[in-house]
Amino acid sequence: MPTALTDLCRYPIVQAPMAGGVSCPQLAAAVAEAGGLGFLAAGYKTADGMYNEIKQVRGLTGQPFGVNLFMPQPNLADPSAVEVYRHQLAGEAVWYETPLGETDSGGDDGYEAKLAILLEDPVPVVSFTFGCPSRDTLDAFAEVGTYTVVTVTTPEEAQAAQWAGADAVCAQGVEAGGHQSTHRDDPQADGMGTGLLSLVAQVCETVQIPVIAAGGLMRGSQIAAVLAAGAGAAQLGTAFVICPESGAHLLHKQALTNPLFVRTTLTRAFSGRPARGLVNRFVREHGPYAPAAYPQLHQLTTPLRKAAAKAGDAQGMALWAGQGHRMARELPAGRLVGLLAEELDAARAALSARSPQ
Repeated sequence: MPTALTDLCRYPIVQAPMAGGVSCPQLAAAVAEAGGLGFLAAGYKTADGMYNEIKQVRGLTGQPFGVNLFMPQPNLADPSAVEVYRHQLAGEAVWYETPLGETDSGGDDGYEAKLAILLEDPVPVVSFTFGCPSRDTLDAFAEVGTYTVVTVTTPEEAQAAQWAGADAVCAQGVEAGGHQSTHRDDPQADGMGTGLLSLVAQVCETVQIPVIAAGGLMRGSQIAAVLAAGAGAAQLGTAFVICPESGAHLLHKQALTNPLFVRTTLTRAFSGRPARGLVNRFVREHGPYAPAAYPQLHQLTTPLRKAAAKAGDAQGMALWAGQGHRMARELPAGRLVGLLAEELDAARAALSARSPQ
């Protein structure tokens, strides 16, 4: 097993696993071929769907890559609150001419079946979102030579991951696009996340395992900053959404740099869990009323989001984006990895030139 994640890739650059089709095999393979660590997102996929994508990546590259899993979620949602939100979305269903989704399909995301596949036919790296696996699970991955990463948002979560036997943690700052990977969804803590540089420093002082930094990173100079703060690698998501290999919808890609979308916010509007996205009509109208109910709200709004995309209406889509979205560059993924590496080297050289001898 590698002792550090960067033993698996030429550059300390990780492409974030983005569920919903963004992190497709073509993107993961392109990043891996360029010297970064590409990732597939198994979230919202069946176990067979995940395995088919793994086979596609293996057919595209011989370089290491990772697979991300969603941890099973406890059913803490208030059914009456979900029904109230269903009634609130009735007008959306009429507008997009589609029924709302059913909310009784469970919250385990096929976790056990996916574990079985990944232990039977191992991949180089497996990461976890929305919680920490058991020690038995992490030990099982260690036995088959898979490097494990647990996404965390606090030093306490990082410590729990280290105790459970994770090889590394991914410290996700509040700037990050998409879902906040808190291990416990607490509505009282909405909007209270920690900024990335502060979080990385705190986590590095709390654990003795490698730390990957994630949240709002778009340039090589920012990667240099988190490495200087103690991280061993940087994970970027929004920077890769706009790449031609990305599986993101064209409207999503265009929205990242569209002056019409001026800011991001954390919202429960689409999924019932805090996630950072561009502020559009749906977020403004429904975000303040969305209950803490994941994955029920995700299931409820899935048909609406699909219908909005089909209709070419970005105002009804979940446009996940980090705070640095306006800095997105429309480049092939491999070229972007190379450019980020060049910027990282330049930032390190400039810092070294300024340092006293």
